[in-house]
Amino acid sequence: MEQQSHPSSTEGGTQEWRVGRLAEATGVTVRTLRHYDQTGLLRPSGQTSGGHRVYDQQNVTRLYRILALRRLGFSLAEIGSLLDDPEWDLAAMVTRHATQIEHTIAIATRLVAHLRVILGELDRSHRTHPDTLFTIMEEMSMLDTPVRDTTTLLVYDDLAAAHAYLSETFGLTPGALERNAEGRAVHGELFAGDHAIWLHPTAEGYRSPRQLGAVSSMIVIAVDDTDAHYADAKEHGAEIIQAPVSQPYGVREYGARDLEGHLWYFHGPLD
Repeated sequence: MEQQSHPSSTEGGTQEWRVGRLAEATGVTVRTLRHYDQTGLLRPSGQTSGGHRVYDQQNVTRLYRILALRRLGFSLAEIGSLLDDPEWDLAAMVTRHATQIEHTIAIATRLVAHLRVILGELDRSHRTHPDTLFTIMEEMSMLDTPVRDTTTLLVYDDLAAAHAYLSETFGLTPGALERNAEGRAVHGELFAGDHAIWLHPTAEGYRSPRQLGAVSSMIVIAVDDTDAHYADAKEHGAEIIQAPVSQPYGVREYGARDLEGHLWYFHGPLD
């Protein structure tokens, strides 16, 4: 059964959503909502007595506009100027969004039909005509988007030790650990959900935080239960730099430093 995110109501009957509820209902992360707030794209309608952001129905409409414009290919800078256009019309936006989806469905439908043609040709002669393949490749390109995915790459001096530490201490799913002819680990892979994290060995121009004596980035991972994850990491010897704390932007998070100095933050929804 599909889960519903129930808004609260003010004394005047206006519906409001706390930031965590809005994130759950829309699939937009709390950190993204925080970024939209900081950049002025989506200011919350107010705050709770505990300092948590709350959003009203106008905010929900504005968030849809942001997401729809992003889907239509506009940059955040362009969206910022479009959002306050007095001529903007919700019905027109939904119509344009629907048209785009229909176009995508039409391309996918044609692609399926051509793939079935190929199957028929293969059944008859085990070969297919180049023109059919050209058509399929063209339609595949039409479905493509310029951005595919993201992979985090972290530099370590001892990849084997880092690979074991991150899986055992933080619960990351271990992937491949490749070694060269001398037996030294030269590439490692781990996963946080569907997100890939690659381990890169130190070399000229590549240094771990421990070697540099500083960090220039942090890794942030969402977990189901912050306190449970914290307790498990601490039991496995994690170097904790910040115990779990409930943040005003709607998450509970803690921070840790790994064996070569990379900073990790783990956060989950507030109860």
